Amino acid sequence: MSRAPLFNLSALLTLMLIPSTISVTVSTSKPKVEVHENTNAVLSCEFRTEKETNPRIEWKKKGKDTSYVYFDGEFTGSFKGRASMDGATVTVRGVTQKDSGVYYCEVTAKHDKTHFGEVTVTLSVLVPPHAPSCHVPETVIRGSAVELHCKDKLSVPPPTYSWYKDNKPLSTAHLPDINYSLDPKTGTLKFKSVSKSDAGQYRCEASNGIGAPKTCAGQHMKITEFELNLTLVIAVGVGAALFLLSCSLAICLCCRRGCCRCCRKDKKKGKQKRNMTIHRPPTDPRHYRHTKSFVI
Repeated sequence: MSRAPLFNLSALLTLMLIPSTISVTVSTSKPKVEVHENTNAVLSCEFRTEKETNPRIEWKKKGKDTSYVYFDGEFTGSFKGRASMDGATVTVRGVTQKDSGVYYCEVTAKHDKTHFGEVTVTLSVLVPPHAPSCHVPETVIRGSAVELHCKDKLSVPPPTYSWYKDNKPLSTAHLPDINYSLDPKTGTLKFKSVSKSDAGQYRCEASNGIGAPKTCAGQHMKITEFELNLTLVIAVGVGAALFLLSCSLAICLCCRRGCCRCCRKDKKKGKQKRNMTIHRPPTDPRHYRHTKSFVI
């Protein structure tokens, strides 16, 4: 009974005396990096090795096809001349939206027991709002359903939208006395049935908390009553008459050339009638009667 504790103690001392092995390890102090456009981005990468004193360091960017950022001791592509290396940490100057993405820091230590390690860093480049493109119909008919659209495709993160009528903000609340609905995420302003009071100047504003909000130029929407356009009616009537006339001429021409089945049938019937009239059967001599008397 007294030997078991002594054995466990000796085993523990043996393990403590064995030198520990540390294989290559790779880590980052900031796995997600968010910076404003045209500023510098620091992509952190730290490593430790067991025996290797000169490990191989590579940086790659994930996209449709994985591309090299740092390879064989130098930066490549668009990073050449605007990026620097400190240990395994990369600093990219003047980042743009194209630099956003997932980056891999890879360290290879050939003399270590585990000779490869990697870590990922996600870079998000924040872009302030741009002036949104707005679509406001110039003239709409009273009582019709209408949609106004607003979009800013360049802002990061995506902006939220607000609409103004005659420089007064439109409410996003769904109230009983409001005949429109506004979606701040898509920028769509919908009217179920416009009235005369809905006429006015409309503009849209985009904001995402990164920079100052941007707005589009105001556009006027006019509400009109439904009116029958006499010129349009006349044009439609003339067009219909010309269409019918052209169809009639085409049928006549087709009949003359015999390319229509109905015309061929009518011609065949006419020929049969003429043949019946010309080729009458001979009269029986027994039923022949003299109509006049001849005296010799």
